[in-house]
Amino acid sequence: MRHPASRSAIASIMSTGPEQFVLDLARPEPPSFDNFVAGDNREPIAALRALCASALPENGILLWGAAGAGKSHLLRAAAALAATMRPVIECATPHDTPSIADVPPAALVVVDALDSAGAVAQGRLFTLINQLGAGGGQWVAAATSPPAALALRDDLRTRVALGLVFEVVPLADDDKSLALAAYARERGFRLSDDVIAYLLAHGRRDMPTLVATLAALDRHSLATQRPVTVPMLRGWLQRELGLSG
Repeated sequence: MRHPASRSAIASIMSTGPEQFVLDLARPEPPSFDNFVAGDNREPIAALRALCASALPENGILLWGAAGAGKSHLLRAAAALAATMRPVIECATPHDTPSIADVPPAALVVVDALDSAGAVAQGRLFTLINQLGAGGGQWVAAATSPPAALALRDDLRTRVALGLVFEVVPLADDDKSLALAAYARERGFRLSDDVIAYLLAHGRRDMPTLVATLAALDRHSLATQRPVTVPMLRGWLQRELGLSG
């Protein structure tokens, strides 16, 4: 938890021109494991951390789940953490998959939207996954379905299934208030029940947006030296997001 003194220090830095720092939801914090509300996803996060550190015996990990569950966030968080320890190649789509000759030894290859792979990309992926282990490399990918339901060629689907497979589960609505309060505590500020209820009632309810909103509210609180309250939240939503109270 952030020490209160650090909030004061940051606020003093921001006081010279707070408007340039405040409430820019178009620029949320870079995805990390620290700003992902885990819920029931602690097991895949632990496996991803081990993968980043080359401490996972399996060749790779497939994350699957519904849109908005947080798969892309976790992929980017893994890429950022792994990059501090080993080479990383990020592929926003399977069509960006490199040839094995372009992959450094011990690299982690990160592939989003696996189930969008066309025939050519599937061929490159199959070769890559087959050969990564020879150089100490590994892979992590995300898809909307488990391996058996992926519209991929049989040999690639089988290879993917040989890795660890985790469903990324979105938070239930009933759990979001607890998750938001816990996330705020980790950042060093408190959210009252009425603030959380207002946020859930008047904003988008997917966790990436909610977490980005909390980060922005924290910046606003620091810049203005005001606690996070319903009036402050209402005024910000009306001004920044064009929502009515």
